[in-house]
Amino acid sequence: MTDIEPQDSRTDLPVAVIGAGPVGLAAAANLIERGITPIIFEKGTEAGAAIRQWGHIRLFSSWQHNIDPASRRLLEPTGWTEPRLTSLPYGAELVAQYLEPLAATPAITAALNTSSTVTAVSRVGMDRTHSRSRDKQPFLVRVETADGAVTDHHVRAVIDASGTWAQPNPLGQAGLPAPGEVAAIDAGLITEPLADVTGASRERFAGKHVLVIGSGHSAANTLISLGQLAKNEPSTRISWAIRGNDASRIYGGGDLDGLPARGQLGTRLRGLVEDGYIDLHTSFTATAFTATPSGLAVTGATPDGQMTLTVDLLIPATGFRPDLDILREIRLELDPVVEAPRELGPLIDPEFHSCGTVPAHGAKVLAHPDKDFYIAGMKSYGRAPTFLLATGYEQVRSIVAALDGDYEAANQVHLQLPETGVCSTDLGGSCEAPATGQAASAATASSCCAAPEPVLLGIPTGLAHGRSTTSADATITL
Repeated sequence: MTDIEPQDSRTDLPVAVIGAGPVGLAAAANLIERGITPIIFEKGTEAGAAIRQWGHIRLFSSWQHNIDPASRRLLEPTGWTEPRLTSLPYGAELVAQYLEPLAATPAITAALNTSSTVTAVSRVGMDRTHSRSRDKQPFLVRVETADGAVTDHHVRAVIDASGTWAQPNPLGQAGLPAPGEVAAIDAGLITEPLADVTGASRERFAGKHVLVIGSGHSAANTLISLGQLAKNEPSTRISWAIRGNDASRIYGGGDLDGLPARGQLGTRLRGLVEDGYIDLHTSFTATAFTATPSGLAVTGATPDGQMTLTVDLLIPATGFRPDLDILREIRLELDPVVEAPRELGPLIDPEFHSCGTVPAHGAKVLAHPDKDFYIAGMKSYGRAPTFLLATGYEQVRSIVAALDGDYEAANQVHLQLPETGVCSTDLGGSCEAPATGQAASAATASSCCAAPEPVLLGIPTGLAHGRSTTSADATITL
């Protein structure tokens, strides 16, 4: 792997940023700070549209790890009041206290196009099969607005920070929807992920038999909220199905957990199961969905044969995957396993890495064969379930430095984390894994993001991958 070297570029054109979530706005803030004009396309009607859909969920990562440095510098002259850095924000607070003020700064406002859906990215005048002078051609970003108008924008570079929220993983086996799954979604029998069961959608779930499928923090948050609902509405029934043969990994490290909020989540979930509020079904793989007069029949394969659960509603909590359709004319180099950039994939593969063993990375690791095209943020992790907002901020800082020709800054990747590390999973929780020590190893081994053996706990990640690190609060040269 070689360092990024200078190449020709169209510096007279803006840089397109797809997505106005935390990482997309951080990319724009870094561009503005370096005197590069951004143009931001957001599918939703407002910045942070995806986070608004899970605003009732509390993050485990504190404010100090959720604010991008360049964005802070853009906000400070406006009189913005910084939140208490040690507190843990809800998604709605992340939007109201950070993303909305950031989107309201004059420089971001001038660049932000909401209700603007990117439908394709290509090169001007050539599809992916044409190579001659390809790097010298601007990118073409096709955008459709809410009124149906379609416009082609020419830009010098593209940072795709559109996330994965709109692309939930299927519930069926082998990565495919089970028979009847799409019809059940269309009928409203399978809900959106991270439903607000005790708030705006309470009446939809109260007194119903609800099934949750999934084994991450999205599932845990949803089940705990359903448990609260069941205590107030005793006719509410809760079933929980997971593919694993026990739930200890989901319960986490309890009192050993380096982050108390995460440990409490697992402890509360375990208590709801043990107290009979949640009926847990292990080793359950959904194979079919059938609408019936009494609700939704969910058939699953178990070690003892087929089993059918008939419920009123099903809440999916099986994670997300990237939507790559808009990038069909871009030359991508993706890891064949997790669909992340090829250099990044082996570093985040959940079969071999927990969040505590993923190193900081920047433009070089995220580069694709089409020069000056980058995927950043949650989408850069492909199908891998863990993501760190602070990592996303460092990704775009490095990318923008590379676009500005500051290759020294682009190739020096900095990431300061607390001793436990802080990362989010399924966009609704976190998977913060202690990095060192016996207690840290115990907590990580039983946490939601613990990887199957071999797990490189307490080992500097750079050494594990032949890279150089100095400490847990490291400057990592890649």
